Amino acid sequence: MCDTSNPSTSTNKNLLTNKKVTVVLPTYNEASNLPDVTHSLFSLDLPTLNVIVVDDGSPDGTGQVAEQLAIRLGGHLEVIHRDTKQGLGTAYVAGFKRAIQNGAEVVIEMDADQSHDVTYLPAFLNHLESSDVVIGSRYVRGGGSEEWSAFRRFISGLGNLGIRWVAGLKVHDATSGFKAFRVSVLKRLDMDVFRCSGFGFQVEMAHACQQMGYRVIEHPIIFKKRADGKSKMSAFIVAEALWKLFFLRWRTQIRN
Repeated sequence: MCDTSNPSTSTNKNLLTNKKVTVVLPTYNEASNLPDVTHSLFSLDLPTLNVIVVDDGSPDGTGQVAEQLAIRLGGHLEVIHRDTKQGLGTAYVAGFKRAIQNGAEVVIEMDADQSHDVTYLPAFLNHLESSDVVIGSRYVRGGGSEEWSAFRRFISGLGNLGIRWVAGLKVHDATSGFKAFRVSVLKRLDMDVFRCSGFGFQVEMAHACQQMGYRVIEHPIIFKKRADGKSKMSAFIVAEALWKLFFLRWRTQIRN
């Protein structure tokens, strides 16, 4: 079930204080952004918050920056070091599995480049009282992207529409990397069968949740311009997603 209405932004204090929340941050060359995004996260009124950084051997020293932050934060930040760049999807899977092992009740996925505003998290957590998954959406009323030209907005919206059609998805923002999950959802998903290494992983996650009948809410967000560094997006990643997602939908139709 997918609720694409514009939900309330009110928060529920009991949920915020009682649930063990873990944020998973995949990183590659985010040394300049990681201290600021972690500072913003721990500035929220979330006393049970923990962060897992999954670093793919960043040559700019992101892994070392993360280790320094782990010492400073007294165990509330954990670092998973991977020797090579293995892709966004596998980084999230590694982080999700570690969060489950650590006893998380809610898992947040978000980018480390500050394009995802952490101030949305209280609303995400509130929505999880009546849903299983919350998606930070650019493509519902109230959502959008910061400092994008009209042409880029058009291309992005058209591309997302095409990906939704290829994968057979009901959600409006199929490629959003800003999500909140009840941990029970992640425990039931067989994430090892996902095939996309780039942002197509987000579509595979959304598709799996839809197929399993989870209640999904899209909460409007403004996607911010990354604070520093270069985007990881490439034409290869887009082509990979469209190709693999076409077969994902084909296999689903065969099973049904």
